[in-house]
Amino acid sequence: MNQILECKALSKSFGNIIALSNINLTLDRGKIIGLLGPNGSGKTTLIKLINGLITPTSGKLYINGNEPDIESKKIVSYLPDKSYLPEWMKISQAIDLFVDFYEDFDKDRAYEMLNKLNLDPTLKLKSLSKGTKEKVQLILVMSRNADLYCLDEPIGGVDPAARDYILNTIITNYNENATILLSTHLISDIENILDEIIFIKEGNLILHSAVDEIREQQGKSVDSLFREVFKC
Repeated sequence: MNQILECKALSKSFGNIIALSNINLTLDRGKIIGLLGPNGSGKTTLIKLINGLITPTSGKLYINGNEPDIESKKIVSYLPDKSYLPEWMKISQAIDLFVDFYEDFDKDRAYEMLNKLNLDPTLKLKSLSKGTKEKVQLILVMSRNADLYCLDEPIGGVDPAARDYILNTIITNYNENATILLSTHLISDIENILDEIIFIKEGNLILHSAVDEIREQQGKSVDSLFREVFKC
């Protein structure tokens, strides 16, 4: 099976608020895919549905042919848009936590990436800057040998140098059969690493296309098309 993710008429509402509406989407393996849209468009809702943190109001979502459950968590590596590790924890303790939770976690890879940052694993998270803390969380997520990586705003709120490190870490630490779904509204920073893009607006799927097709058929960059569609 080449598909890693499939959504069929997927919808999610919170009371009277429609977060996602009738999403039909298929993602193949071996791609870096940008999930793009302005704040409040439904990106985080979709990622939470993929990770089984919330359930659909209607429709179906399949990961590797199965609905989200404890088995899907074994093949999906998730970076939320907010810090989730306790501040008192040392970096080494966070690594040990991931070793305990995930069979596919590569401890050696994690320490290798820490070493490249010259980060002392005995440091507590509360002593780190926001950018460094986000790098540590990304290292944890990308040290798994997962089939699907869901990264929710991994470059939001960090400086350009940190963004470069984060993007380089993403593209050099996943296997070619895995897929990365990367949510952001900072298009120009990530366009060069994307194979495909998904535009989502007010809970609706506007576009799903290969990046090369956009450039060839429309003669525009993804960033230019994004600004046109969303009138930024």
